[in-house]
Amino acid sequence: MMFQLKDFDFKDKRVLLRVDFNVSLQNGKITDDTRIKAALPTIKQILAQQPKYLIIMSHLGRPNGKCVEDLRLDPVAYGLAELLHKPVIKFDEVYSDRVDNGTNNAQPGSVFMLENVQFHEGEKKKSDEMAKKLASYADYFVFDAFGQSHRDYTSISLIQKYIPSCIGLLMDKELENLQKVVDPQKPFMAIIGGAKADKIHVIKQFMNKADKILFGGTLANTFLLASSKNIGMSRYDVRSRDLAGEILRQSDHNLVMPTDAVVAKKIKQDAQAQTRDLKDIQDDEMIVDIGPKTIELYKKELANAKTIFWAGPIGVFEIEQFANGTKQIAEYLSRLNITTVIGGGDSAAAVVKYGLQDKMTHVSTGGGASLAVISGKEIPALAALQESYEKFKQ
Repeated sequence: MMFQLKDFDFKDKRVLLRVDFNVSLQNGKITDDTRIKAALPTIKQILAQQPKYLIIMSHLGRPNGKCVEDLRLDPVAYGLAELLHKPVIKFDEVYSDRVDNGTNNAQPGSVFMLENVQFHEGEKKKSDEMAKKLASYADYFVFDAFGQSHRDYTSISLIQKYIPSCIGLLMDKELENLQKVVDPQKPFMAIIGGAKADKIHVIKQFMNKADKILFGGTLANTFLLASSKNIGMSRYDVRSRDLAGEILRQSDHNLVMPTDAVVAKKIKQDAQAQTRDLKDIQDDEMIVDIGPKTIELYKKELANAKTIFWAGPIGVFEIEQFANGTKQIAEYLSRLNITTVIGGGDSAAAVVKYGLQDKMTHVSTGGGASLAVISGKEIPALAALQESYEKFKQ
């Protein structure tokens, strides 16, 4: 059991909210505010109850316990203020006397934003001192940072120990929609791609659940190499090669690999792309996308599905001539009248890039977090919220 937003009366109370505003920035400007907009329902519901004040905290990038000027949250505070049509007072510290004074003298209903919580070395170290200090700013803690919920950090899984804490609306929505993949309507298909091969550790979970698993990206290259296919200079994960071979030996013909590929000699905007059958890939070429035969094969497999989960783009979709596979699969999914859940990260970015997010059942705000939930791992934020419920329930 966990407290919900509706369980707390925030009127005249001090509220601390953890969100995931780890947005993309370019030249100090937000290029994609999807994660900020996803948290707006929770923020607006808290403010509608007229709290004494609301303090928002998030991380941005990977500053690793140091102050990095380019990773300050000033652009994020400005972007949030524009969306709320309300001032957001940004502090330059995670906590300090200045934060104490600012909150003590707050006008009713004020919205504050702390500096990037990962500027403080205590964040990743699960510092009790840091957790107690942050908790001292509030009567209630609301956790709505789904994209970080699988991390075991101070602002994610320790503050709940000190004050009554509840789950936010985004977290609730994410868990409800991911349940459709945890307990899927069959036939269930999974598409696993992306630049990272770390998803290989959840493949075993999907093997027992999915009728078919379709591969793309670095993970596909790793499996192709493990099955003695020539992948030229393509990127693959050395550490996962043996595990990929073990999975291939254990699979019951439910793993679907590319049969052809788009290749190039360099991954650049001006690179020349060619389509080749796998057996014809040259030693100096890299796989950058699935080929037309594979696209049609994948569409044929997906046509039988009632539930599809997609984690990771099929190719290097950021470069136009390498994006066809990702675009074609995204457009095909958008036309299916079934449950389609996009697992955050770059696959979500691809769906948004092609303007198809509203045609999917759910587009998650957290790639790693969605995979952790689906694979049945303990989610530190949820465990902490459950403990907080037991501690503070009447």
